[in-house]
Amino acid sequence: MKLIQARKGQFVYYNNELHKIYSIKPLAKKSILMFRIKDMEQVASKAEEVTYYKPKHMDSLLFLGAKYTLREDRTAEEGGYILITKPDPDYMDHYALNEFEKVEAVEGKDVITTRQNTVKSREFYVMVPGEEPGSNDITYQDKSKVSAEQLEEDAKLEDVIKEKHALRPSVGDVYLNLDNGATAMVVAIAQEEVTLGTGDRLTIHALYKADNWHYLYSLNDGSSI
Repeated sequence: MKLIQARKGQFVYYNNELHKIYSIKPLAKKSILMFRIKDMEQVASKAEEVTYYKPKHMDSLLFLGAKYTLREDRTAEEGGYILITKPDPDYMDHYALNEFEKVEAVEGKDVITTRQNTVKSREFYVMVPGEEPGSNDITYQDKSKVSAEQLEEDAKLEDVIKEKHALRPSVGDVYLNLDNGATAMVVAIAQEEVTLGTGDRLTIHALYKADNWHYLYSLNDGSSI
């Protein structure tokens, strides 16, 4: 179904690939800002160019190069990921539709994420690593249109992303914040501390391990993922 009213956080297909809307600029010619879920590549489009998709139990997808299956009948595990599809945050929590969060602790069926959000089991799907038997692959809207070469590249994508994320940051590197869709450039590095244009300060190790900051490209060489 084509979108009439776009909403931040929605999953959509654009150019046959699964994306997530992270911002909407109503007055812009291309008002829908999104990133491709499999590798976080950003793109802008018009609302009529995207097709809405609501993720379901037993859907499988590529997220940062790795395949996961969405399950509503599994208990989350520490260190694993969840996808929040029915957000109902308490006043102290900060999360929204279709956010990917990493689990820090499990309390019964509920979880506490690494961003210190307490998320109830009815709000999320557990992202089980791998493509489980009987799952519905939603990485592409129509997989018959995907070339064998593209599928081969997808199979190598996780290693490519890990290699790029392992690079030591440099001034001019640009990162995407998955929490709010903001982009920020590295403006200073002092020993092991990185300062971003947003004012955030992290150690190099913390930036590399962060669940919400993802490397996009460097202004110095134009490379991107």
